[in-house]
Amino acid sequence: MTTTIKVSNEVRDRLKGQAALAHRTLGQHLEHLANLGEREARMAALRAAMRATSPEDLASWREETSAWDRIEGG
Repeated sequence: MTTTIKVSNEVRDRLKGQAALAHRTLGQHLEHLANLGEREARMAALRAAMRATSPEDLASWREETSAWDRIEGG
């Protein structure tokens, strides 16, 4: 199924140019841009969660990671 979206001629031309440079159709390029937006939102949430991690939890994570690294290293 397809649909029509309204954008200015300038935006349409920019998107078409970007799509052509990437060897994509306009639809493929719009999907790519949507995927990038979703990824950026996930990364922003991850960064916020990391900033909110308490020093105690971070120390615990580092200790556990270090222990696993020692186990894997033999």
